[in-house]
Amino acid sequence: MAQVELIMPKMGESIIEATILNWVKQVGDTVEVDDTVLEIATDKVDSEVPAPVAGTITKILHEVDATVAIGEVIAIIETEAGAEVSASPAVKKDSPEPAAKTAEKPASAAPSGTTGHPPAAKPSASPAPAKPATATAGAISKESNGRFYSPLVRQMAAKEGISQAELDQIPGTGKDGRVNKSDMQAYLRRRDNSFITGNGATAAQATTAPTSKPQPQPTGATWTGNTEIIEMDRMRKLIAEHMVNSKRTSPHVTSFIEVDVTDIVNWRNGVKKKFQEQHGEKITFTPIFIEAVAKAIKDFPMINVSVDGDKIIKKPNINVGMAAALPSGNLIVPVIKNADQLNLLGLSRAVNDLAGRARANGLKPHEIQDGTFTLTNVGTFGNVMGTPIINQPQVAILAVGAIRKKPAVMETEYGDLIAVRQMMYMSLSYDHRVVDGALGGSFLRRIGDYLEAFDKNRSDV
Repeated sequence: MAQVELIMPKMGESIIEATILNWVKQVGDTVEVDDTVLEIATDKVDSEVPAPVAGTITKILHEVDATVAIGEVIAIIETEAGAEVSASPAVKKDSPEPAAKTAEKPASAAPSGTTGHPPAAKPSASPAPAKPATATAGAISKESNGRFYSPLVRQMAAKEGISQAELDQIPGTGKDGRVNKSDMQAYLRRRDNSFITGNGATAAQATTAPTSKPQPQPTGATWTGNTEIIEMDRMRKLIAEHMVNSKRTSPHVTSFIEVDVTDIVNWRNGVKKKFQEQHGEKITFTPIFIEAVAKAIKDFPMINVSVDGDKIIKKPNINVGMAAALPSGNLIVPVIKNADQLNLLGLSRAVNDLAGRARANGLKPHEIQDGTFTLTNVGTFGNVMGTPIINQPQVAILAVGAIRKKPAVMETEYGDLIAVRQMMYMSLSYDHRVVDGALGGSFLRRIGDYLEAFDKNRSDV
């Protein structure tokens, strides 16, 4: 019998960990290839992890609600196949040991003033006081105040010299009050300015003045007796964190143009019935917009980048995400990979398929990762324009507004005329760290040019 390691899958370029929501299969259960083993969540999507092989679950290495680093082993499947293998070639040889192995001995409470440095590899031969529990790169550590800290948080704390006592004071906005990356970044900014903690001590003094639990931050809000207080669901909390982090990360600039899409509207009205009868697909405006975006990105490839410190990462593939509204009111962004290589029929099929499965919560992890640019259609809600927030780690996002009939000036060979035209606003928000106004404005105008040059006699679908 061979042992196959099931690992936490890669969920996106900016995602380094995921939370286990539910184990669908338990130890002793048999699975077939692609059977759902567990359900996980990130700040972008809830998803299912399928079995890579057929066999029997022999070990589960992380419990429900544990936050696990991408690439870490989460379960063992025993199979009839040959030699022992890993469920994913993406797992590096120097990946940390499963959390279950680090938890063989009970962790002692961490005393104040300790840091996040790992204990010595080999214990002393003579008895020694128990050392504080620390999280390895792939494990979750439960500290003296009962809170859990992810590997990323522990690494940030160690790098910045934050003691356990100081870490315990940081307010958390994650699940069950956990401290996440955004909380750490916000705290470090306040800490650099001698941030005063809830017990009156400065951040530098906090190492010797621990508190039993994080100090609540006053909101200043008041409520009347008729006020309804609604707790955010988990996905809304994650979206909120993602949006706030984007505004912290990127200096947003938004440019606007108005586009005449009369030829597109007339063409679609003329072919939509035949298109559905011939291909079994509805033809919407979204694939037409994505087609124009993909063309413009090829003309301006520096829009198709991300930022890593002081480095610009230029992406070879054009992967366009499209924001889709869920019945709950939340948003999700499935990604059309290599959008520039699909014709309008291929884009229509991809758009319809992803949008339908997004609403049914049926997307797979790889279908919401690796996006390089995002399109959001605010016109769906009757809005004429919007100022969208960049989907990190991308550097630009396009919003298209409602298409409305308006009087517009048309230039003809007989002179200027006023005619009723189908007009639409488009807005592009971009990261001013790497996208200047000339690039952002020119790119947006090029999308508009492609839409206005749409061939109303095209028959390639």
